[in-house]
Amino acid sequence: MRRTTVAAVEALGGTAVALPLDTGRLETFPDFVAQVDRALSDTWRTGTLTGLVNNAGLSRSAPVTETTEAVFDELLDALFKGPYFLTQALLPRLADGGAIVNVGSTSAHPGGISSGYSVYGAAKGAVEVWTRYLAKELGPRGIRVNSVAPGPTRTRLGDDGFDRYPELVAPLAASTALGRIGEGADVGRVIAFLLSEGGSWITGEDVTASGGFGL
Repeated sequence: MRRTTVAAVEALGGTAVALPLDTGRLETFPDFVAQVDRALSDTWRTGTLTGLVNNAGLSRSAPVTETTEAVFDELLDALFKGPYFLTQALLPRLADGGAIVNVGSTSAHPGGISSGYSVYGAAKGAVEVWTRYLAKELGPRGIRVNSVAPGPTRTRLGDDGFDRYPELVAPLAASTALGRIGEGADVGRVIAFLLSEGGSWITGEDVTASGGFGL
């Protein structure tokens, strides 16, 4: 998957380096940051980042009454604690005037509540609130921070869940104003906009990118 992503970026004329990271394993962050430093220096001849996208993905389904402490910790570590402390570690390398985009979920919104995803939704809700605090604290450096909340989107989450269970697609599409579930590129374009000069006067916001899911 990493090689495929790098190849896709290069085919568009860009430059990419893929570095593996498990956001649920905070003990690996120092080595990862060192790899980032080397990649910035060796590939881009710089020591700074202009943007950061926190897009950690992990999903487990269980009713509140059946959620174990292990599942709770796994989700919170990967979806919130990990991005929180990874951002903290990378902030000295983020250029003033840069941008951060945190990927949340409509699972944290009233219209996106689905039984069995209380921990996932709560973690994504924490990401949304954290985004506003980051925007406030990093404003003096000119760093913009926003979150994006996708609705049902075809990704690799849940072990390619929509490909494995195609029967789930139709009812979700029927609940979406634009008549289909999202694709990765739909959300990616919103993220790219928020990172770009076009989003230069937007910070502290949660942008729903769901095609009108739940309307």
